[in-house]
Amino acid sequence: MTEDNKPVESLLPYDRWTEEAMREVALKALEHAGANGLPGEHHFYLTFRTDHSGVAMPAHLKARYPEEMTIVLQHQFWDLKVEREKGFLTAGLSFGGVPATLTIPINALTAFWDPHVRVGLRFPSAEAPAKAPGEETAAEPGPAPMAEQGDEADPKPEAEEGPAQVVSLDAFRRRPSRD
Repeated sequence: MTEDNKPVESLLPYDRWTEEAMREVALKALEHAGANGLPGEHHFYLTFRTDHSGVAMPAHLKARYPEEMTIVLQHQFWDLKVEREKGFLTAGLSFGGVPATLTIPINALTAFWDPHVRVGLRFPSAEAPAKAPGEETAAEPGPAPMAEQGDEADPKPEAEEGPAQVVSLDAFRRRPSRD
């Protein structure tokens, strides 16, 4: 008796459809926050490819985060807009007390996370940058540095000549109160 438990190849693009639906959820949340502000304790972590075509950000941030960056939309952000027709979103943030506007193509988003309600979405198609033919691709993208935006956003510096540090989102999750 042989085991023929090979996965069946789908002729329908379910992966793409699923990712498009998840992106729609993230975009609706961002549009709501842009129009109405963030309700209650909601706040968003957005991770995006900084090396994606069309990303506009200050040069010092691009130098610090050449591949991927995570921002937090919580207390001090402004002009959050989703431009679906143009395929990007913009947000004003403060980094080390210096205001900046980021322009992020929607297709550059790799993750969306609302820790208040533990809703997290990953967008695999944006996780690895498109490589030109003949260029080597890494087996897996490495861990990404994280920039937080709170009272005053200040991107966390990477360790010099050392491994990248991974920040666990578990530290930001609400713990159930025990009364």
